[in-house]
Amino acid sequence: MEKFNANDYKNKFSKENYDRITILVPKGQKDVIKKKASELNVSVNEYINSLIRKDMNI
Repeated sequence: MEKFNANDYKNKFSKENYDRITILVPKGQKDVIKKKASELNVSVNEYINSLIRKDMNI
């Protein structure tokens, strides 16, 4: 019997349902983005996605 691995399941789900985009920001900018996301009580991913959706009107 194969042991269930939650991390393997999450990684497989993510790979099948999401695309990954890597962005580069100037040194120090990551902390500024993290602080703003924290102030809004959202993750950095959620914050960036919301900005993209707003800009694209979707």
